[in-house]
Amino acid sequence: MIEKILVIIPTYNEIENISEIIDEVIGLNIPNLSVLVVDDNSPDGTGKLVSEIAKKDHRVKLKERKGKLGLGTAYIEGFKLALAEGFDYVFEMDADHSHNPEEIPHMLEKAKSFDLVIGSRYQTGVNVINWPFSRLLMSLFANWYTRFITRLPVRDCTSGFKCFRIKVLQNIKMDKISSDGYTFQIEMTYKAWIRGFKITEHPIIFYDRKKGVSKMSIKIVQEAVWIVWRLRIWTIVYKVKKWLR
Repeated sequence: MIEKILVIIPTYNEIENISEIIDEVIGLNIPNLSVLVVDDNSPDGTGKLVSEIAKKDHRVKLKERKGKLGLGTAYIEGFKLALAEGFDYVFEMDADHSHNPEEIPHMLEKAKSFDLVIGSRYQTGVNVINWPFSRLLMSLFANWYTRFITRLPVRDCTSGFKCFRIKVLQNIKMDKISSDGYTFQIEMTYKAWIRGFKITEHPIIFYDRKKGVSKMSIKIVQEAVWIVWRLRIWTIVYKVKKWLR
């Protein structure tokens, strides 16, 4: 039986990028691979464009939402669909070409031996192209800070390019995830690790977007500062409950 793969791409005003990124992912010609675009009612017509693509290609799916509800909830909706429809591997990736679709087969191969594969910008140094120096420093600090507080053994804790085996998602309570952006990525990886799932990093080159506008905000950065402490407290409670069983 051929295993089913779902690539989830959240969008908000990505009409300049979405058609090309879908073509590149579908063009990998991986059997039983589908693309799910979760669009937050993009004013630029991203959802409408994806809807037209989906009518012509059954491998493309669209989940339209009523407004800009955030990256974390977009992925959670995608995860729930993957669970309901029996997918075996689930990818997260951006629409803006910062994540190279050509890495998907390599990450999928590693997922045969690991439960979570992270496309890592920092496993083999700093592999980031065209980021402003200030943003690179912010990202490096966020990852160092996360590792220092949580002891998470991952170089790129905030990566948004991931491949989950479905059993990881089956064991994480989606309705308990409340973080977004950077912090959503931290929380998902941390909760997979604390549950004992096998995690590895796959080195990638991360390219800053060429088209469209970045969704990064100071609010997301501020949220990342305190989320790691919440995760540490959650871990204590989780371990106590496990010990009492």
